[in-house]
Amino acid sequence: MAPKYFKTSGHILVCQGPNCQVRGSVLLYKALWKHLESASLAYYKTGGSIRLSESGCLGSCSYGPSLCVYRQTQEGLEEGWFAAVDFPQAARLAQAVHDGSALPEEGKYGPE
Repeated sequence: MAPKYFKTSGHILVCQGPNCQVRGSVLLYKALWKHLESASLAYYKTGGSIRLSESGCLGSCSYGPSLCVYRQTQEGLEEGWFAAVDFPQAARLAQAVHDGSALPEEGKYGPE
């Protein structure tokens, strides 16, 4: 039996480095995962298309929790890096990834 493929609009990585964990990244990851599932945005749910993973350090240790987004656009691979992320911001970011709309600017750092 072949593996099942689920269409993906983007991948969100939530830092689980020690400094981000102290600032709430474990709870942010759990809350975001619960939100993606309940809103049917998780890649394996009907109509969902977002992958969510824990990651190592994303480099904004004094400003966590941090997360990173990767998604394919018509212009190529887009990446967005975000620091000091709270749940409402993470939920807005996930919705933008799912919808294919512009990523929010709030908390953004890194490459343009």
